[in-house]
Amino acid sequence: MRWSQSLIPTLKETPADAEVPSHRLMLRAGLIRQLMAGAYTYLPLGWRAVQKAAEIIRSEMERAGAVEIHMPALQPIELFDRTGRNEAFGSVLVRLDVTRGDRKVHLALGPTHEEVVTDLISRHISSYRQLPLTVYQIQTKFRNEERPRFGVLRTSEFLMKDAYSFASSLDQLNASYQSMYDAYCRIFSRCGLRYIPVEAESGPIGGDASHEFMIPADNGEDKIVFCQESGYAANLERAETGRPAPSLTPSNSQNALEKVATPSAGSIDAVCGMLKCQPKQMIKTIIYSADDNPVAVLVRGDHEVNEGKVRRVLGAKHLELADEKTIQQVTGAAVGFAGPVGLKCRVIADHDVPVIPDAITGANETDQHYRNVNLGRDYQLDTTYDLRNATEGDPCPRSGKPLEFVHGIEVGHVFKLGTKYSESLQAMYLDEHETRHPIIMGCYGIGVNRIVAGLVETCHDDKGIIWPITIAPYEILLIPLKTDDAELMEKTETIYAQLKEQGLDVLLDDRPARPGVKFNDADLIGIPWRIVVGGKGLAEGVVEVKSRTADAPEKIPVEQVVAHVARIVAEEKGKLNRV
Repeated sequence: MRWSQSLIPTLKETPADAEVPSHRLMLRAGLIRQLMAGAYTYLPLGWRAVQKAAEIIRSEMERAGAVEIHMPALQPIELFDRTGRNEAFGSVLVRLDVTRGDRKVHLALGPTHEEVVTDLISRHISSYRQLPLTVYQIQTKFRNEERPRFGVLRTSEFLMKDAYSFASSLDQLNASYQSMYDAYCRIFSRCGLRYIPVEAESGPIGGDASHEFMIPADNGEDKIVFCQESGYAANLERAETGRPAPSLTPSNSQNALEKVATPSAGSIDAVCGMLKCQPKQMIKTIIYSADDNPVAVLVRGDHEVNEGKVRRVLGAKHLELADEKTIQQVTGAAVGFAGPVGLKCRVIADHDVPVIPDAITGANETDQHYRNVNLGRDYQLDTTYDLRNATEGDPCPRSGKPLEFVHGIEVGHVFKLGTKYSESLQAMYLDEHETRHPIIMGCYGIGVNRIVAGLVETCHDDKGIIWPITIAPYEILLIPLKTDDAELMEKTETIYAQLKEQGLDVLLDDRPARPGVKFNDADLIGIPWRIVVGGKGLAEGVVEVKSRTADAPEKIPVEQVVAHVARIVAEEKGKLNRV
């Protein structure tokens, strides 16, 4: 491709509204342009990078035994009603009411395709002999992102690879899940990404096991809990701690239980300000409704309850904060004054709670708190659990070494869905005994745009983008220094043609621009290899070859340059593709 025939509107200045490196560089390098908040046009360089990522994904999906389909973006709301996700998605779901004849049809633009693919399978899979099966697509998704930001990292319209596995047994599900997990590792390695697979919560999509694939990045919106020694990684919602359960021996404190007035102090900060104490001296008591049964969860005042852990400990399908009426019934007090002394419901506690000496807690009486609350005398526990969010420095559950926090950008997610969707949408199969069962599902997503943005976010310097060879829009940038020199341009055209004959992706910068402009743009757009054809070099029978990250170019004889560059590109691609 010739630069003059493409659309590469590079910018010298950084756009004022670009918040993170990937956004700034994708705008400056002419990869994208914004249409409106949360919606971007991909220009030729950006779209080529996206397409290269998509082709790597396709090859690995095929290698893993998945077959490609294409499903509609328009989906009937009725499917979301049947699975309960119309309400669960809330304002995130882009809803459309269209008029067809004399009736209104309620539709949504697909945020994912669990409902559509399950409905499809329900109509065409009926026997265990047809399973297992994995299908996938690469397609545009839509979510009403209330705060679009960070360029293409957080948008309302995005390109996603979503795959769905269907199984007749847990063994088949586990095999499909592992196959997709391994494929993801190969995909991200081939794309040149540094990534961390982390244990994750399934969230509103459903299921009971999942992993996220994260790119460590300073500007990542997700927090990753990570142990360098063991390799353990999890997101904050899922991260376990290696804290041992404490001994539940009664406290030997001699300080008497004391009730103190705390008018209108219904928060940890308010109580600390009034009683001149620290949050870590308090027991925070939060009342939940677990499958419609009240339960009190105790954590230290400076910690946050992890609702996923609470749900798993209780074996609850549904967990939510109790309403004011329930709180009044079990505590006898207004919201903000609950405590473990005399509670009228089940109580579970985090490991850190019983070791707080002379704790301060709500007194289960409005505007009242207790001082000197101690285990054994004032409240009882049979055991404790890991119920809070991990904090930096907590012991790793595998190595015992201190956990670290790093920020990350999510580029992929794999779930074991189970039968949530197949039961709702009647996707059933008959076993060998002619007994009907719901098909067991998994789902596996990759943000294709996020691969490209994540690479730009983490692979750049002060001059511009540094592309890995497999995702770079072009592998080689060919730069003639004087486009008005007929002899020089003839030699450049010969090299250009020979490079293309070798199957290499070449961008010829045929603009009549100054060398400095061309070199600056070359660094900005980040093509991995640069060949410079200059009059002085040709007089010596050489051209200059330079990698994007090299300090200086190498002089290569003109007749050898095509073979030389072809060999280098093949070696670089081979290193990334050898997984």
